[in-house]
Parts: sequence; C-alpha cells; structure tokens
Amino acid sequence: MRFELFMARRYLRGRGRRIISGITAIAVGGVFVGVAAILIVLSVENGFHQELRDRILGATPHIVVAKYSYEPIPYPSGGGDSLQREILRVPGVVSAAPFIYAKTLVRTENGVEGVVIRGVDPDHETEVTGISGTIVQGQFAFDSAGVVIGVELARMLGLSVGDRLNLASPFGGTMTALGFLPRTRYFRVNGIFDCGMYEYNSSFVYLSLADIQQFLGMESMVTGFEVRVRDVYAADRLARRITRQLGYPYRAIDWIMQNRNLFTALRLEKVVTFIVLVLIVLVASFNIIGMLTMMVIRKTREIGILKAMGAKPSTVTRIFVLAGGFIGIIGTVTGAVFGLVACWLLNKYRFVSLPGDVYFIKNLPVQVMPQDVVLVCAAAIVITFAATIYPALTAARLVPLEAIRYE
Repeated sequence: MRFELFMARRYLRGRGRRIISGITAIAVGGVFVGVAAILIVLSVENGFHQELRDRILGATPHIVVAKYSYEPIPYPSGGGDSLQREILRVPGVVSAAPFIYAKTLVRTENGVEGVVIRGVDPDHETEVTGISGTIVQGQFAFDSAGVVIGVELARMLGLSVGDRLNLASPFGGTMTALGFLPRTRYFRVNGIFDCGMYEYNSSFVYLSLADIQQFLGMESMVTGFEVRVRDVYAADRLARRITRQLGYPYRAIDWIMQNRNLFTALRLEKVVTFIVLVLIVLVASFNIIGMLTMMVIRKTREIGILKAMGAKPSTVTRIFVLAGGFIGIIGTVTGAVFGLVACWLLNKYRFVSLPGDVYFIKNLPVQVMPQDVVLVCAAAIVITFAATIYPALTAARLVPLEAIRYE
C-alpha cells in the first residue's frame, strides 16, 4: 500500500515544489465549498427551528387536556379537582393548571378586533407556561379586572398599560324585546407581552380564571388543563398515557401535535434543502471524475510502464482511488472546519442582522448538530470515493503494449 500512496501523492502534486497542482486544488475547492455550504445552511435552519420551538413552548403548555368536544369540565372554585390530581399522578408530569379558552370581540375607541381570551389561574400559570416572562410593559397581574394583551394587539388598538377595553361575548347574554344582547364588560390593561409569535401577540388576551368564569357564565367550569412535563420531547408519550389513564371523553394533545403542520413543513424543508445542497457535492464529484480521467490520459505512458514492470490492475486501481480519496477527504475536512468556524462566529458575534418587521428574531440563529456534521461528511466522502471508480477502472484496463507503443 505504501507504493500506491506514493504514486497517488505524486500524481496529485504540481510541478516543481508545489504541494498540489492547480487542477487538484480546483477539485478540492469544489468539495470544500459544497461541505461548508451544507453545514452552514443546515445549522442556520436548526437555529430557526430551535428558536421557533422555544417561542412556542414559551407561550403554550407542553400538553393540553380537554374533552373531545371541548365541552366545559366541572372545576370546584376551591380547586383540588380530582381530574387535576389524576393528571399530576402521571410520572413525568411536573404541574397542571386549569384554563378557559374562548373567542370573542374586543372594542376600544380605535376599533374592534376578534380575539382569543384565555382564562388562567395566576397562581399556577407560571408553573406551566413562560408567558409571564415575556412581559414588556406592566406586569402579569389580573387585579382590578385586569387583562394582559399581546404587543401587536395593543398596537392595532392603540392601547397601553392602564387603558380600558371592552370585551363582548354572545355567551351568557340576555334576550330582550329588540333581540339577543351580548354580554359586555370593561377591563383594564395591566400588562403587554411579546412572546415572539405574531399569532399570539395579535390575538391573545389573558384574564384571571375567576373573571372569565363570571364573564362567560361558566362558574365552577373550565375548558381543560394545561400540563407541564419534565422532558418536552417525551410529551407525546406522556400525552398518550394521560389519555389512556383518564379515558373517554378526555384526550391529551402534546405541543408537537398542536403544531404538527408547522413542524412537518420545517422537517420537509430541511430534507429538501439537504438534497439540493448535496447536488453541489455531486457537481464537485463530476469535477473529480473529469480531473482523474484527464490524469489517466496524461499518465498513459507511465501507467503502461508500471504495468509492464509487473504492476497489477488492482494496484493501478488503488492508485487512482487513493488520489480521488485524498481530494475528497481534504475537501471534506477543510470544508467542515470552515463551516464549523463560520457557524461559531455567527453564533458568537451575531453580525448578521434580520429585519425585525419580517422575522420574529433580530439576529441569524445558528445551532450545529453533531449528527448533521457526521451525515454531511460521510455523504461527501462516499460521493467523492464513488467518483473515482470509473477513472480508476479505465486506468486498470490499459494494455501496456498499447499504452507505450507510440511513446
């Protein structure tokens, strides 16, 4: 093998004292660019996925337990509900809190908007979601008939902390001689949150559980329970266990299932991106094929002499496989190192800014996943080694007499 390595390095070396020839550097550069591009793009996508996941988990519970028909569930005003205790007995569940979910209208002097009102227990909400940590104005409190609204909803309605808004609900209204009269009530804005998700910032209004029960006429009733688990990636398994333990008509939906379409689209996007970027490495592999084929043509006389001196076809094959392998390994290693360094710089210094009115984050997020690095490097090396097969077999099939006849 030492002889094959010596010949492979000699064929790749440039004239004089150059380490590699110009055409070899171009072939290495193709693999280098492909590997670096794949790693950087995949790491940026991972960063976006991680950031999006954190934003979703910051505003929503890990699991939601409710009836299939979303009918109200009895909940004593003093707490201590047996259904809640049953949920807390499931191993892996950290906390559970009741909530009420409804859609209604909010009216101010600046307009009317459709909103989602969410009644929560202020003493336990911080145990199941991180919405209280996203307050940008005021505080997460519901005293004096207070509410907490999203920053986009506040902007659309021209509201700030201390202002009043009017909630109108058809539920629990009264019938008059002039028709059905919806129930309305004024609330005070105690806080404004920004969870980084436009859907929540523009449509969610948080109230205390007692206020929304009185407003909707749902005394001693709730929509369901928010659940926080110890391992967010085991939420689907725990949700199935909760569903089995509670039985019909209750069901538990984990955070991945609630956002299934979004995460499915993100996974598909990452797979398609990987396939498209792998084409860069495939283009580089064709460059390797062309370079090695030209090398076989240029080295025809030397190959003929080697075979005439007793070199076996397998020896000639290994020489050109090793030559192409050197190109693939050098290009892959240097590309991976460059990609990882670039990702580290992007993550540390965050010198790539994003427009805040388009994206939900200000800087380009980057997260390097070890499995992506291994997969990209393995794919690049396999592709480049496969590109050496045709030129190597072509060199091995040369007949010594034909190779040196006209030399």
